[in-house]
Amino acid sequence: MVRRYLRGLYEGPFAMQLRRFVAVGAFTAGVQMVLLWAFVDVGRLNYLVGAVIAIEITIVLSYVLNNAWTFRKYRNTGTVDYLVGLLKTNVIRGSAIPLQVGVLFALVEWRALPYLLANAFAILVSGLYRYVLDAKWTWG
Repeated sequence: MVRRYLRGLYEGPFAMQLRRFVAVGAFTAGVQMVLLWAFVDVGRLNYLVGAVIAIEITIVLSYVLNNAWTFRKYRNTGTVDYLVGLLKTNVIRGSAIPLQVGVLFALVEWRALPYLLANAFAILVSGLYRYVLDAKWTWG
Protein backbone atom coordinates (compact mmCIF):
# COMPACT_ATOMS: atom_id res chain seq x y z
CA MET A 1 0.00 0.00 0.00
CA VAL A 2 2.75 2.46 0.95
CA ARG A 3 4.81 1.37 -2.05
CA ARG A 4 1.87 1.99 -4.40
CA TYR A 5 1.29 5.43 -2.85
CA LEU A 6 4.95 6.41 -3.23
CA ARG A 7 5.01 5.09 -6.81
CA GLY A 8 1.93 7.24 -7.54
CA LEU A 9 3.80 10.30 -6.32
CA TYR A 10 6.61 9.51 -8.72
CA GLU A 11 4.67 8.25 -11.74
CA GLY A 12 1.05 9.18 -11.12
CA PRO A 13 -1.09 11.89 -12.69
CA PHE A 14 0.04 14.52 -10.20
CA ALA A 15 3.75 13.61 -10.23
CA MET A 16 4.81 16.51 -12.49
CA GLN A 17 2.71 18.94 -10.48
CA LEU A 18 4.25 17.70 -7.23
CA ARG A 19 7.77 17.98 -8.65
CA ARG A 20 7.10 21.55 -9.77
CA PHE A 21 5.61 22.38 -6.37
CA VAL A 22 8.74 21.00 -4.70
CA ALA A 23 11.00 22.98 -7.08
CA VAL A 24 9.12 26.21 -6.35
CA GLY A 25 9.18 25.35 -2.66
CA ALA A 26 12.92 24.71 -2.69
CA PHE A 27 13.56 28.01 -4.46
CA THR A 28 11.30 30.01 -2.15
CA ALA A 29 12.72 28.19 0.89
CA GLY A 30 16.13 29.46 -0.18
CA VAL A 31 14.74 32.97 -0.54
CA GLN A 32 13.11 32.64 2.88
CA MET A 33 16.40 31.52 4.45
CA VAL A 34 18.27 34.50 2.96
CA LEU A 35 15.56 36.89 4.11
CA LEU A 36 15.53 35.38 7.60
CA TRP A 37 19.30 35.69 7.83
CA ALA A 38 19.12 39.32 6.64
CA PHE A 39 16.37 40.22 9.10
CA VAL A 40 18.11 38.57 12.06
CA ASP A 41 21.83 39.01 11.46
CA VAL A 42 21.76 42.30 9.55
CA GLY A 43 18.53 43.90 10.75
CA ARG A 44 18.86 42.57 14.32
CA LEU A 45 15.24 41.41 14.52
CA ASN A 46 14.21 38.60 16.81
CA TYR A 47 14.41 35.34 14.85
CA LEU A 48 10.69 34.64 15.31
CA VAL A 49 9.66 38.09 14.07
CA GLY A 50 12.08 37.78 11.16
CA ALA A 51 10.67 34.34 10.33
CA VAL A 52 7.08 35.59 10.16
CA ILE A 53 8.05 38.48 7.85
CA ALA A 54 10.18 36.20 5.64
CA ILE A 55 7.38 33.63 5.48
CA GLU A 56 4.81 36.21 4.36
CA ILE A 57 7.09 37.54 1.62
CA THR A 58 7.68 34.03 0.32
CA ILE A 59 3.96 33.22 0.49
CA VAL A 60 3.37 35.88 -2.16
CA LEU A 61 6.38 34.77 -4.21
CA SER A 62 5.25 31.13 -4.02
CA TYR A 63 1.78 32.04 -5.21
CA VAL A 64 3.10 33.95 -8.21
CA LEU A 65 5.41 31.10 -9.24
CA ASN A 66 2.97 28.26 -8.54
CA ASN A 67 0.15 30.02 -10.35
CA ALA A 68 2.33 30.59 -13.41
CA TRP A 69 4.08 27.21 -13.53
CA THR A 70 3.01 24.46 -11.11
CA PHE A 71 -0.74 24.86 -11.51
CA ARG A 72 -0.74 26.52 -14.93
CA LYS A 73 -3.48 24.19 -16.15
CA TYR A 74 -5.72 25.53 -13.36
CA ARG A 75 -4.12 28.95 -13.05
CA ASN A 76 -6.05 31.89 -11.69
CA THR A 77 -6.40 34.46 -14.45
CA GLY A 78 -8.07 37.84 -14.44
CA THR A 79 -7.67 40.33 -11.66
CA VAL A 80 -10.44 39.04 -9.39
CA ASP A 81 -9.54 35.35 -9.76
CA TYR A 82 -5.86 36.13 -9.24
CA LEU A 83 -6.52 38.15 -6.08
CA VAL A 84 -8.96 35.55 -4.73
CA GLY A 85 -6.30 32.88 -5.31
CA LEU A 86 -3.72 35.02 -3.53
CA LEU A 87 -6.12 35.43 -0.61
CA LYS A 88 -6.77 31.66 -0.50
CA THR A 89 -3.08 30.78 -0.52
CA ASN A 90 -2.50 33.37 2.21
CA VAL A 91 -5.18 31.73 4.35
CA ILE A 92 -3.70 28.27 3.76
CA ARG A 93 -0.08 29.23 4.13
CA GLY A 94 -0.91 31.70 6.87
CA SER A 95 -2.46 28.85 8.81
CA ALA A 96 0.87 27.02 8.45
CA ILE A 97 2.80 29.93 10.01
CA PRO A 98 2.07 28.82 13.61
CA LEU A 99 3.15 25.29 12.70
CA GLN A 100 6.38 26.45 11.10
CA VAL A 101 7.20 29.04 13.77
CA GLY A 102 6.32 26.54 16.52
CA VAL A 103 8.74 23.97 15.12
CA LEU A 104 11.36 26.71 14.69
CA PHE A 105 10.93 27.85 18.29
CA ALA A 106 11.01 24.32 19.69
CA LEU A 107 14.18 23.40 17.82
CA VAL A 108 15.98 26.62 18.71
CA GLU A 109 14.89 26.91 22.34
CA TRP A 110 14.62 23.25 23.38
CA ARG A 111 17.18 21.57 21.11
CA ALA A 112 19.61 24.50 20.74
CA LEU A 113 19.75 24.21 16.96
CA PRO A 114 20.95 27.26 15.03
CA TYR A 115 17.90 29.21 13.85
CA LEU A 116 18.61 28.73 10.12
CA LEU A 117 18.93 24.96 10.44
CA ALA A 118 15.79 24.85 12.58
CA ASN A 119 13.94 26.96 10.01
CA ALA A 120 14.93 24.59 7.19
CA PHE A 121 13.46 21.69 9.14
CA ALA A 122 10.33 23.72 9.96
CA ILE A 123 9.83 24.46 6.24
CA LEU A 124 9.93 20.73 5.48
CA VAL A 125 7.44 19.92 8.23
CA SER A 126 4.89 22.42 6.97
CA GLY A 127 5.47 21.71 3.24
CA LEU A 128 3.18 18.71 2.78
CA TYR A 129 0.39 20.46 4.66
CA ARG A 130 0.69 23.47 2.34
CA TYR A 131 0.79 21.35 -0.84
CA VAL A 132 -2.33 19.34 -0.03
CA LEU A 133 -4.40 22.37 0.90
CA ASP A 134 -3.12 24.60 -1.94
CA ALA A 135 -3.71 21.89 -4.54
CA LYS A 136 -7.25 21.27 -3.29
CA TRP A 137 -8.44 24.77 -2.44
CA THR A 138 -6.36 27.47 -4.14
CA TRP A 139 -6.14 25.77 -7.52
CA GLY A 140 -8.70 22.95 -7.08
